[in-house]
Amino acid sequence: MVGAACALYAARAGLDVTLVDRGPVAGGTTGAGEGNVLVSDKEPGPELDLALLSGRLWAELAREFGDAVEYDAKGGVVVASSPGGLTALERFATEQRAAGVVAEPVAGDVLYDLEPHLAPGLPGGVHYPQDRQVMPALAAAHLARASGARLLTGHTVTGVLRGPGGAVRGVRTDRGDLHAPAVVNAAGTWGGDLAALAGVHLPVLPRRGFVLVTEPLPRRVHHKVYAADYVADVASDSAALQTSPVVEGTAAGPILIGASRERVGFDRSFSLPVVRALAAGATLLFPFLSDVRAMRSYVGFRPYLPDHLPAIGPDSRVPGLYHACGHEGAGIGLAPGTGHLIAQALTDKTPELDLTPFRPDRFPEEAA
Repeated sequence: MVGAACALYAARAGLDVTLVDRGPVAGGTTGAGEGNVLVSDKEPGPELDLALLSGRLWAELAREFGDAVEYDAKGGVVVASSPGGLTALERFATEQRAAGVVAEPVAGDVLYDLEPHLAPGLPGGVHYPQDRQVMPALAAAHLARASGARLLTGHTVTGVLRGPGGAVRGVRTDRGDLHAPAVVNAAGTWGGDLAALAGVHLPVLPRRGFVLVTEPLPRRVHHKVYAADYVADVASDSAALQTSPVVEGTAAGPILIGASRERVGFDRSFSLPVVRALAAGATLLFPFLSDVRAMRSYVGFRPYLPDHLPAIGPDSRVPGLYHACGHEGAGIGLAPGTGHLIAQALTDKTPELDLTPFRPDRFPEEAA
């Protein structure tokens, strides 16, 4: 998704773009995502600024692609399970509002007007009308096609070509060399591996997550709904398993249930305990789900960087190398803003946001 967005905005800035992928479009993390376009889970700071920029750009893209990418401006609802949790959630929302987020406190009785099938007795929550959803594989495919970029799927990058002074001269693939004055690393969870081919350190790690998919249903969950502790899980540095209930309906009918996080490398093994935990958390939020059949589950790897911010912009260590990776679980939502900023950097324009917090060289080099 991020690569497709970079290709789209770079091409619209007048550049000649080739998009290289070792697999099919959306064959990696993008195809395993839920399509979240969120501001609700982000505290004030650089990532929230990027999310707000991306939200505006997604709205523009929705006018262009709309139903083709299943853009759904449904909003989000974050619910608290205790009065103390509600106080903390409202404090967080107050900080977000100061940064430009629309965050509307919702009392317990009003909560059920938004989501009638929620578990009874919840004290309240916060409504985020700016939260959106797209179908990620469709969105990536449509953005890539609209870019007009030369699309090379099934081509594995095996090296980064560099000139005598160290500047980028293109990439080597298993099917030949591609020459270019700039290379954008939008390899997601594998962004650290691609950076290493250019001789630089970028500590991207995989953070595994499962999604549970129900049978198609009439729309009974109207927003993206999650428990307040999901925000803490997103910000956590723990490698251990964490689960917090996230439930949302889709335009196609199935309900998507998450979210789990754990750092176990690229282990794709099915985990029944994780899926059980997801199901249990979802039925606590929406008891009717206990009678709904699960159709399937799938697994993906979020591209995790230690400070929870993506790497965006030029790499000072290798002239001509740019990075657009490490967005963790927010890559779908943050993709348009990232692509827009990369296109501005590639064309020597002043980026709309300060790229300093996203500098790819901000991490200490690994000890030899």
